[in-house]
Amino acid sequence: MMRISKKLANMMNQQIGNEMGAAMQYTQIAAYFDMRSLPKFAEFFYAQADEEQAHAMKFLHYLLDVGAEVKIPAIEAPTYEVADTAASFQMSLDWENEVTRQIHAMMDVAMDERDYAAQGFLQWFVTEQVEEVASMETLLDVVNRVGEKNLFMIESYLVREEEPPVA
Repeated sequence: MMRISKKLANMMNQQIGNEMGAAMQYTQIAAYFDMRSLPKFAEFFYAQADEEQAHAMKFLHYLLDVGAEVKIPAIEAPTYEVADTAASFQMSLDWENEVTRQIHAMMDVAMDERDYAAQGFLQWFVTEQVEEVASMETLLDVVNRVGEKNLFMIESYLVREEEPPVA
């Protein structure tokens, strides 16, 4: 028996694809930095990719736990062109803001449907997105202030300030 509405299950299935797509995009950005010998940038984005994959798995397992069918949607290929460091962080911030919108939309449905289990599950993501957006905003600000010509300074900043994300 399914203990979640079809509407919310469909939204969560779509989110699995969104999170997997983000993992691929973050992996592509990490590779961009790896190819340019910027290991801390690469490490940061590889960790982001792992985190997005973990998020997808959280949704997948939740759907299984509530008796819903898992239907992973088609996932678009990542954007291969990264103009520069600031663009990669702007793209990431835009993505995190979009994820926040998606999580809030699912929470709205869960609240409307009085699905308290889904609300509890989604609350973790609501809190996670506050942290993700704040982190990307800070890093984009640092990149914009320091500039493209001083990327090694930003690498030092990442070593000093950023812990790899924990899924």
